[in-house]
Amino acid sequence: MTFLRELLAVILGVFIAGGIMFFIFIAMVSASASSFGEDGAVVVKNNSVLELKLEQSIKDDYSVTDPFADFFGSSDGDVLEMHEIISAIENAKTDDNIKGISINTLYVNAGISQTQTLRNKLLEFKESGKFVVAYADVFTQKNYYLSSVADSIYMNPVGAADFKGLSSEVLYFKDFEDKYGVKMEIIRHGKYKSAVEPFLTNEMSDANREQISSFLNSIWSEIVTDIGESRGKSAKEINQIADDLLIRTPALALQNNMIDGQLYFDQYEDKLKTLVGLDSADSLNKITLNDYVSSGKGRMRSSATDKIAVLYAQGNIMYGEGDPSYIGQGKMIEALRKIRKDKKVKAIVLRVNSPGGSALASDLIWRELELAKKEKPLVVSMGNLAASGGYYIACNADSIVAEPTTITGSIGVFGMIPNANEFASRIGINAEQVGTNKQSVGYSVFEPMSDDFYKVTKEGIEDTYTTFVDRVATGRGMTAEQVDNIAQGRVWTGAEALENGLVDKLGSLEDAIEIAAELADIESYRTTNYPRFKVDFQDAFSPFSISLKAKEKLLKEELGIENYNIYTNMKDFIDLKGVQARMPYILEIK
Repeated sequence: MTFLRELLAVILGVFIAGGIMFFIFIAMVSASASSFGEDGAVVVKNNSVLELKLEQSIKDDYSVTDPFADFFGSSDGDVLEMHEIISAIENAKTDDNIKGISINTLYVNAGISQTQTLRNKLLEFKESGKFVVAYADVFTQKNYYLSSVADSIYMNPVGAADFKGLSSEVLYFKDFEDKYGVKMEIIRHGKYKSAVEPFLTNEMSDANREQISSFLNSIWSEIVTDIGESRGKSAKEINQIADDLLIRTPALALQNNMIDGQLYFDQYEDKLKTLVGLDSADSLNKITLNDYVSSGKGRMRSSATDKIAVLYAQGNIMYGEGDPSYIGQGKMIEALRKIRKDKKVKAIVLRVNSPGGSALASDLIWRELELAKKEKPLVVSMGNLAASGGYYIACNADSIVAEPTTITGSIGVFGMIPNANEFASRIGINAEQVGTNKQSVGYSVFEPMSDDFYKVTKEGIEDTYTTFVDRVATGRGMTAEQVDNIAQGRVWTGAEALENGLVDKLGSLEDAIEIAAELADIESYRTTNYPRFKVDFQDAFSPFSISLKAKEKLLKEELGIENYNIYTNMKDFIDLKGVQARMPYILEIK
């Protein structure tokens, strides 16, 4: 009887759960249908102002099909896609309902190269004769850089601005390791391969200081030039303003012609009304960037048959399948094979935004790109980062296009293994190993690294570095010696990489697509994005998936976006496995 009662209870539970799931599914379908119906459609009203708020995470692409995202309030909705923002601004140029653009954002949650791309697109928008104005209670440095493109910049009368030049901070752990007896065993090739330097010493090496200073000055030069051109000032004047903090208050900013007025937000809205031909008592029609994209303006319409495939490689490179948060060889190879088979695809643009990672995964992706290049033109577009493994997968392209502020190069390799031998000894732990052969035990975190293990691992590092250099030499038409001279883990900006031969041209993703079209000899085309990720019903409703999304959302709310990004970077660094072709440390430019 007990068995029957339990069996009936299980059957009843299954039916109840199934019924609940069915009603949830129906509700979701209904909600989805209504959101895309006529009543829920986003309408761009006449005399509208497109408002740019850019606090959301900005990714180059986020091709994820998740029918349950809206229902669960998934954090995926916090992502803005770069190509959609660019398309929206391009469409707004010729949209009669859009009279101008208002930049009103607390900060810009994008890399410096992405910010420069957005700024250049806004410059193009201004050529239409429509206005661009900007407002902020507080200007961060990146926000001011973007906003400086505007016809007029306004600041809250009691606001503030941060404009003091670029810096980068590196934490060093050698004394910590010595104190607690937990350290990282390091094997590397490249005097500039400073990803591991913080574990070897307690101060910055001259080589590392040289490369950081070099690329910071190169990026700052771009920012100073752009701002100077927009505000009618020389580079010397802009640097003086940064040195003396001459826009730290609204009064100083106005005095030094870095803003055009001190206004409260209601007064700023009155300015917008005047610009669109309204009286102050009239209602102002503003449309957010998200809504404008939702209205269909986030893509460029084309009836062309020929296609250019844009393959996005964004995030750390890790051995595995890959998902929207990291580059895995699985999805990349799958996408490339689909692209090769699609006869309508005439060329490939690889968009790289990666600090690198697994040397093995990088080489597997490189191989598939090499096969694809034999059939169709391959052009690389570099975003914020295309360093180490990110450069590895880019080096064999027919043409490489980088932003001037792209961080690239870092052609070097390292291995990093934790060791707690000293710590274990201090607390009375002794590890003993038994094996059948001389090398069968391998490496133990509780024992010092043996000479044999170091020798074998060092051979692997050297072999990987040699392969890396050979890949670059072949792809760039250089000798191995020439590559080695600019390699050694050295980091370069896109502007510097153009000078030393690591890239062919400075420009945007749009420029790279145009080059791909020229190589394919096509004039009319449309773009199609890869890889594509899909969330199925089972994944969406799994307790693990729901818990993970809830945890991510909670961390973002508690830490804030900037601190959450630091947290994820640290977590990724801890999870590194195998030989790494990776960017030096976690680079945060402030």
